[in-house]
Amino acid sequence: SPDKNNRIALFAHWDSRHIADHDTENKNSPILGANDGGSGVGVLLEMARQFSLKNPKIGVDIILFDAEDYGQPENSDYPIMQDSWCLGSQHWSKNPHKSNYHARYGILLDMVAAKNATFYWEGYSNHYAKPILEKIWKKGHKLGYGKHFIYQNGPEILDDHVYVNYLANIPTIDIIEYDANTENHFNKHWHTHKDDMDNIDRETLNAVGQTLLEVVYNE
Repeated sequence: SPDKNNRIALFAHWDSRHIADHDTENKNSPILGANDGGSGVGVLLEMARQFSLKNPKIGVDIILFDAEDYGQPENSDYPIMQDSWCLGSQHWSKNPHKSNYHARYGILLDMVAAKNATFYWEGYSNHYAKPILEKIWKKGHKLGYGKHFIYQNGPEILDDHVYVNYLANIPTIDIIEYDANTENHFNKHWHTHKDDMDNIDRETLNAVGQTLLEVVYNE
């Protein structure tokens, strides 16, 4: 309900990388972004459908950012551009959809669909919103999804939640896949043409979506 003052915000980015800079072929072509972009949006759309069937007691805003993945390539020949990533969340955090908008907390979903994906306590999330991390990870374990929600600190990852935290002052966490065994510490198909529907796993989607639904309905 838009009239409720007690609110939380759910975020994802709906764009996909305009280049495949971590692929070995067709590096200048855009990727599909089924996991990196599509998965977070898919979970939030299903949550919106569930909310239409059963209203949560708390107000919920679902906000989809553009241009999260438009950042400067690592191998760029140009000088480093500060804040070239997460353009949509930067804009929204300075110009929210409603004047003086505030939410109790926020949850960002990014790369939440790969098979056996693991989610660690991302560094900025741990700094800005540790109680929210604790709440969600506890619920995930209670529901039997402990293999996904890992009680272990991960690194700081530049993502949309960083700007929501320090520009909009909404304590926000990032549920994002972290894999210490890959070179980039993300999903092995990150920013490649193999980030397609073959990279999507129903069980992982269900683990994330069901956990968040339980959290929201218990607020």
